[in-house]
Amino acid sequence: MQLVFATNNLNKLKEVQRLIPQQIKLLSLQDIGCLEDVPETHDTIEGNAIQKAEYIKKHYGYDCFADDTGLEVEALNNAPGVYSARYAGPQRDATDNMNKLLDELNLSSNRQAQFKTVIALHLDEKLHTFTGICKGDITTEKHGEQGFGYDPIFKAKGYTKTFAEISLDEKNQIGHRGKAIKQLVNHLNKM
Repeated sequence: MQLVFATNNLNKLKEVQRLIPQQIKLLSLQDIGCLEDVPETHDTIEGNAIQKAEYIKKHYGYDCFADDTGLEVEALNNAPGVYSARYAGPQRDATDNMNKLLDELNLSSNRQAQFKTVIALHLDEKLHTFTGICKGDITTEKHGEQGFGYDPIFKAKGYTKTFAEISLDEKNQIGHRGKAIKQLVNHLNKM
C-alpha cells in the first residue's frame, strides 16, 4: 500500500515515518509534485485535516492522510488552537509564537494545556478521522533543543521535561500525533 502524507512540514514527516509500518510506502507532497500550499481555511482542527486530505485526493488522485494540530491553552479559552502555527502572525515563526504565548500567560497560575491532532484519512473513496490528545502544562520559559513548534514550552502530564528535551521516540509514545497515528495504523492493519 502507498499513501501520501499531505504535509510540507519535514519535522512532522520525520515523526510520522517512524510510526508507519514499513509495508506502507509513505509519499510526501514533493514526491507527488505538489509544490503549492494546500489550503487550511477551516476554523477547526478537524476541518483543516479533512480539507487537506480531500484536496490531495481531488487534485492528485492519491489515497492520502493529512493532519492538523493545535495547542489548546485552558486559560486562553483554548487559544491558539486552530491558529497555532500563525499565532504571532502570518510568518509562522515558532519563536514568535512561543514568546507571544508566554507573554499572555505571564500572570496566569493556570498553565494547563493540551496538544490535539486530528488525522483525516482519504482511502478507497472513504473518509476516516483519528484524534490524539496529550494533556500537559505550559512552562514559564523555554527548555530543550529538540522537537519543533511549541515543544520547548510544553510538558506532558507526569513528565518533568518538555517535549523539546525528550527523544523523538519518547515523544511519539506519549504525544498527540503519535496517539493519532497509532489509531490510523490500527485501522490500516484491519483492512
